[in-house]
Amino acid sequence: MSDKRKRYLRQQAELGGKEVYLADGKEKGNAKKGGAKSGRRKPASAQPEEPAPGVTAKVAPSVTHPVPAEVPAAPPPPAPAAAGRVETPGSTPKWMKDAPAVPGPGLRIVPPDPVLVGDEIAGLESLEAVATMISQCRRCRLCEGRQHTVPGEGNPSARLMCVGEGPGATEDETGRPFVGAAGQLLDQILAAIECPRETVFIANIVKCRPPQNRKPLPDEATACLAYLQRQIALVRPKVLLALGGTAAEWLLGSKKSLGELRGQVHSYAGIPVVVTYHPAALLRNPNWKRPTWDDVRIARQLLEG
Repeated sequence: MSDKRKRYLRQQAELGGKEVYLADGKEKGNAKKGGAKSGRRKPASAQPEEPAPGVTAKVAPSVTHPVPAEVPAAPPPPAPAAAGRVETPGSTPKWMKDAPAVPGPGLRIVPPDPVLVGDEIAGLESLEAVATMISQCRRCRLCEGRQHTVPGEGNPSARLMCVGEGPGATEDETGRPFVGAAGQLLDQILAAIECPRETVFIANIVKCRPPQNRKPLPDEATACLAYLQRQIALVRPKVLLALGGTAAEWLLGSKKSLGELRGQVHSYAGIPVVVTYHPAALLRNPNWKRPTWDDVRIARQLLEG
């Protein structure tokens, strides 16, 4: 083998080659790492000389590192808890299940200024004083057939105030509002929305029973309305619940039907007003119980606002 070929083989060994084959098959040299003869080595960056004609160099493929298996992505961090009340299993009250959303605004009523009206009722400073004046009232003909006046009762600092039409037979006998069959149903409704009767204030448009439980006449309702307005001013409830068309008509000063007034949040002196069916009407027509349930839950949501 010529010196030129030997030098070529040494260069191949230094560059990492494993085997070199001669084209004529007569000679074969193995060059392993560290097995090359001593001698001057060219820098690794030096380019090898061109092989002699007839010689083919076979260089082992370069060593590559194995590709690691794919690492699964880390799970996303948990979302931050919503601000406000922390919900826990079972914390949502039953009355909230499938409750309707709070509807948009309706009528806006600004009652007359008591000072401008000049009525002595406007100067009464307690609910007891209002009840005393009612017991002596003879402003309309309803006083002629009454057994007892029914001024209203309940928590003087109630957040929810219910307003009905007028006393019935049982109320006239006892002097208390909503204690008959309709009153018992109202108690159940209030308990279902977690507002038991003792926490609310209950009153009527008129404080004496109309004959045969008829609808109060305009002059009767007008004569009595100032008492209710003063009661509202003293209780200062957060929400007013109008029970029936008569209560809604006189509280809101509107001739619209109950159907037209439902499904909106009205305003009386800045207090939200929700209109619904009278409990006595529910006893006559059970089909109205479901819409009434929706109405009172709207009122209940307003208490939370």
